[in-house]
Amino acid sequence: MQKILKSLLNYFMRGLLFVAPVGFTLLLLYSAFDFVDSLGRIRFAADSQSQEYVIPGLGFLIVVGGTAFIGFVFTRLLPSTIQNWIENAIKNLPIIKIFYSAFKDLISAFVGDKKKFKHPVLVTLNKENSVNKLGFLTQESLEQIGEADMVSVYCPHSYAISGDMFIVPKTSIKMVNLSSAEAMKVIVSGGVSFSEKAS
Repeated sequence: MQKILKSLLNYFMRGLLFVAPVGFTLLLLYSAFDFVDSLGRIRFAADSQSQEYVIPGLGFLIVVGGTAFIGFVFTRLLPSTIQNWIENAIKNLPIIKIFYSAFKDLISAFVGDKKKFKHPVLVTLNKENSVNKLGFLTQESLEQIGEADMVSVYCPHSYAISGDMFIVPKTSIKMVNLSSAEAMKVIVSGGVSFSEKAS
């Protein structure tokens, strides 16, 4: 009996290693889909006045299609002068300009022509004890704040949507032979992906 229970536990653990990552990934994808779908969700009246129904995915198509259309209009139809005028108008609004600029810079770091997370580096946090952290070089010079010999490095946290920015001397960073995607995978996994890459 003990042997059977041990085998069942072993099979359960092996199954969990497969089911948990797949389930978590599907949950994240579904949550993202449902959130975007809810932004443009249209409710239709049913036969009964107290009931309504929605078409799953319609809101998602509206949001994605609408965003793509706005991107097309700004890219192909509107002159750059009008784009700059709209952007400058938003940037002159109190409080709103803070959030707008921050979110725009964050999104631009991942997509667009000015990606920031494309230079994985190893930053030395404690030279005496050889403590290093893997991150991304976001600014190669901080001359705008009077620190031309300093750089900024963003280090995402493992298993979290957050991170820290460090301002360190240029001599404290070292480029690593990893692509941006590989570096992010290693950081998010807490270093587990190093062993997968090695194998």
